[in-house]
Amino acid sequence: MQPLSRRLSHVLGNPPGFLACVLRGFRANQGFLLAGAVAYYTLLSIVPMFALIVMVLARFIEPERLLAMERNLLALVAPGQTAALTGQQEAFLADWTLIGLIGVPVLLFFSSMAFTVLENAMSVIFFHRVQIRRRHFLVSAILPYFYILLLAVGLLVVGFINGVLDTLGEAPIVLMGYHWSLASHTATLMYLFGLVGEILLFSSVYLVMPVGRIPLLHALAGGFTATLLWEITRRLLVWYFSNLSFVNIIYGTLATAVIILLTLEAAAIILLLGAQVIAEYERIETGNSDRQGLET
Repeated sequence: MQPLSRRLSHVLGNPPGFLACVLRGFRANQGFLLAGAVAYYTLLSIVPMFALIVMVLARFIEPERLLAMERNLLALVAPGQTAALTGQQEAFLADWTLIGLIGVPVLLFFSSMAFTVLENAMSVIFFHRVQIRRRHFLVSAILPYFYILLLAVGLLVVGFINGVLDTLGEAPIVLMGYHWSLASHTATLMYLFGLVGEILLFSSVYLVMPVGRIPLLHALAGGFTATLLWEITRRLLVWYFSNLSFVNIIYGTLATAVIILLTLEAAAIILLLGAQVIAEYERIETGNSDRQGLET
């Protein structure tokens, strides 16, 4: 605990210095370029990834309910553009046999690209870990599919919770002589569950993607902060694209792709900035010989 307390005292003793160190490190690592790469490959991956998940989960959940859950999930990722992202999913569900045996590996490949690029971006930010040890290539190969499975399980859990809330909403709860109904609070509860899912997803990225082991508390703190920043950012983006943006005028039919790409890049910047904070915190020297990150 002693090294941890020293690091924490360094940060609390000079927060502006630590923030400046984070921003310098983010710039030195070309964080905006990394975020652009992550956003681009996420744009390529998001449709085949959800198509693959929808195809599998359609065996367990009604297609209409599944698409409704997917819209709610995508509203947290690309607000205002869910119709464009889910339109193709309906076509997959209507005739998924057209994909065939060759199409499934193609979907797997494209859906894994975003996580592969994200892992590489994390290796740049956590370069001090990569210099000490490297991840086995089989782990890196399996990691993207682990996240696809995690998203599928998350969507399945959301479907189960949504079904429970719908059932409870239809039957009022009697507690101490009072009748309570969840019918008017279902949307709020689903939003709160979505926030918890965001925190867990961000935290899992910080916990799993970098080489080596990151303390769970650090990952959860990063996940909570990233979720808070993303919720503020996405609401600002929705307001901006609805009221001030000229994207539709400038790009015409390409506007949807551009808006999604800009939204994903904002999310990637927040995600990588959170990783940079954790990395700079780890690199704080606990001895007295070197405190360059906080003294400048």
